[in-house]
Amino acid sequence: MTKIHQLASYLQELAPLQLAEDWDNVGLLIGEANGPVQRVMTCLTLTAESVAEAVDENANVVVTHHPLPFRPLKRITGETPEGRMLLQLIGAGIAVYSAHTAFDSATGGINQQLADALNLQNVRPLVSTDTSLPEPCEPQQPSGTGRLGECAAGSSIGTLIEQTKSFLKISNLQWVGKSKQPISRVAIACGSAGELLESAHQQGADLFFTGEVRFHTALQAEALGISLILCGHYASERFAQQWLASIIAKQFPSLKVWASSRERDPIHWA
Repeated sequence: MTKIHQLASYLQELAPLQLAEDWDNVGLLIGEANGPVQRVMTCLTLTAESVAEAVDENANVVVTHHPLPFRPLKRITGETPEGRMLLQLIGAGIAVYSAHTAFDSATGGINQQLADALNLQNVRPLVSTDTSLPEPCEPQQPSGTGRLGECAAGSSIGTLIEQTKSFLKISNLQWVGKSKQPISRVAIACGSAGELLESAHQQGADLFFTGEVRFHTALQAEALGISLILCGHYASERFAQQWLASIIAKQFPSLKVWASSRERDPIHWA
């Protein structure tokens, strides 16, 4: 029978934990490494709905993108949403694994998948984790924070918006910029990555693709002449949890693996 540590080892091959940001909390967060695993659920975030699904469907492991716990906890009680979820998971004997920013930055991780979806060329990290690598970095899909690449001649924010909608299967998104502005260099950072706007500017990006930014970050981008595509935090990362479920299932054919069917974007798009 497959053990949790075997699954964890495979996940660390996909997304080495040393790629995670210093502030992150990654790896096996709950559970016994030698415990058996037969049923695995992936999800973007542990919520009341996704935790209930894991319990109802008798999952042994939840592979969540966003970690729980994230910050140190002084107590675990039913008085807080975090505490209630942790008590449910522990009570049901469900282990929790998170790769979070390691998966964002990995060679085949979320940002690289987004770069591939936009057909970017000469792709390299927006912020490299290996200063010894030349520019452009080799191999073609190196690890590091975010991605930077060149798009096809004649691209505009309009064409990139349509590519984004098609790949993420969404109908709406937000954007900043001029609809006919030519785009040649694109920076990508999934989730909420407004702090990387300056890095995008320094590396000559015409467009910065991310999930969400603050209002003043949008104003800053406009002042710098950088267009933004904001597809939503959920949409920018959720697709990869479905991909992850399929990859785990392929690696471990004896396991039942699925992406949560109950989690959803809490933000409604009109």
